[in-house]
Amino acid sequence: MNDPGNVSTAAAQLMPEVLDRLGALVRIPSVAFPGFDPEPVHRMGEAVVELFEAAGAEGVRLLDVPGGYPCVYADLPGPEGSPTVLLYAHYDVQPAPESQGWSSSPFEPVTKADGRIYGRGAADDKSGLVIHYGTLKLLGPDRPCRIKILVEGEEETISHLEGFVEANPELFTADAYVIGDIGPQRVGRPGLTTALRGDVACTVTVRTLANPVHSGMFGGAAPDAMTAMIRILDTLHDEHGDTVIPGVDSSAWSGADMDEDVYREGSAILPGVEFLGTGSLSDRIWAKPSVTVLGMDLPNTAEASNVLLPQVTAKLSMRIVPGSDGDAQLEALMSHLRSQRPWNCEVEVEKVKVGHAFAVDASNPAIVAAESALEQAYGAPVENIGSGASIPLVASLQKVSPGSAIILWGAEDTAQSRIHASDESVDPGEIERMIAAQTLFIRGVAERG
Repeated sequence: MNDPGNVSTAAAQLMPEVLDRLGALVRIPSVAFPGFDPEPVHRMGEAVVELFEAAGAEGVRLLDVPGGYPCVYADLPGPEGSPTVLLYAHYDVQPAPESQGWSSSPFEPVTKADGRIYGRGAADDKSGLVIHYGTLKLLGPDRPCRIKILVEGEEETISHLEGFVEANPELFTADAYVIGDIGPQRVGRPGLTTALRGDVACTVTVRTLANPVHSGMFGGAAPDAMTAMIRILDTLHDEHGDTVIPGVDSSAWSGADMDEDVYREGSAILPGVEFLGTGSLSDRIWAKPSVTVLGMDLPNTAEASNVLLPQVTAKLSMRIVPGSDGDAQLEALMSHLRSQRPWNCEVEVEKVKVGHAFAVDASNPAIVAAESALEQAYGAPVENIGSGASIPLVASLQKVSPGSAIILWGAEDTAQSRIHASDESVDPGEIERMIAAQTLFIRGVAERG
């Protein structure tokens, strides 16, 4: 009943239908960012309901999430006393502006010569949706355990789902959570993510003048805000590029190594440009903090004039290490920024968000079952890897069901998926293997009870 060969064959036979479904979803520009048309986002939510109904799920519905877009939810019964597995993904996508330099239309899926399917959301995270779809199709109506479905509509922006989940724990309790929104290092190499760096963010505003003034008449004595901001931001890294902020935790990675070739390919680092930081590559991207300036309110070069700027605001994101406290780490960053006052300038720092870090309990039987399922589906040893990504919902699910297993996997390979960037893509073979793995996992968990 749980023969890997039979499951893999069934997954392969299902793929034409799965890819048709994926293409239809990619065509919906479900960008949930403020200022974007909400209609496609709502249309996408309805399409996800239809997707899972077509997979045989009963009672699939949209739930209103206060302040945000609705989530898709279903609670599918299984044999009495069987465990509960919750399948998570998200249906919103990142924007795809022309300035990113797409080589094809981002919302028209295209299969290119390399066999990959290109389009915004093809990997992140509409691949997760069709993996769940394929899993339900293979399991059929006689599901071996109770299965819940949770699909979010604003994971890529400021999400309101965490509060909704914590306010309604009875809907979301489970013995194992499958987060289908991540992937291996490279296609064909099974990867189980065992740690996530968290993501905390704030804004810093620097003021030096009451209003703009002529740089020729007053420059040289009157400080402009941009110069002060540069001095402040320079204190966040040392000469090696390591993030060095008092009170911010650092660690070391003990799992599989990050493949340097994969990292170079996925990061698009230019030839001759050096890596930041010290320690192993795995340490730097999975186990050490990393602060980034995401944006800054400044005149662009076309609008620049000969003035000293009176005020500048920057938005900062800091990835924090697994095992650290997100609130404490953000406060350490904000305190450091407040203490930096070159030329006695005014500095104001405001919290944006806290996304907590996460580490897997490798001894959990469901984690062992997940590793076994991956190995059977891929026919290769499993790599326990980390991720610099942040999935804030994970912390809320841990609150709802303490001690439950959280499985982090999917089809978003690091080397080529280019999520959030131009020419995002997914390999159909990864979707096929993940459908098989997920089916084997659910059957395995049900057999263990």
